Amino acid sequence: MREAIRLADESVERGGGPFGAVVVKDGQIIAGSANSVTINNDPTAHAEVNAIRQACSKLGTFDLSGCTVYTSCEPCPMCLGAIYWARISRIYFGNNRKDAREIDFADDFIYEELEKPLEARQLPIIPLLHDEAIHTFRLWKLKEDRVEY
Repeated sequence: MREAIRLADESVERGGGPFGAVVVKDGQIIAGSANSVTINNDPTAHAEVNAIRQACSKLGTFDLSGCTVYTSCEPCPMCLGAIYWARISRIYFGNNRKDAREIDFADDFIYEELEKPLEARQLPIIPLLHDEAIHTFRLWKLKEDRVEY
């Protein structure tokens, strides 16, 4: 956790966001990164996502089962989704999302939006061409050599 906090501090000094994360496997840090949204002009470049990408690259897999994430702040919904998709086994965090809100990071807003039905959200989310799009899912289901994830 101290390494995640150190990375967050370093990020602030470099002009990035105040977040850091590390991925640990078998007691060893596999990857660590800070938030680089403003540095890389990439809204997905959160510390956890960056660290997951590094860990997957280093280990040569998209499945990080058995790994733990230490992050300086409770993961936002995007990062939490990435953590679940990577099959990470445990998360430890320092600051929580209410702490983040107090410094003007609105993770709570996204959590609140996700609880609403599609038609009640601020961002219009509109189904379109379902009858055509479902074809691809049928192809996937029939594909015998697909790699499950």
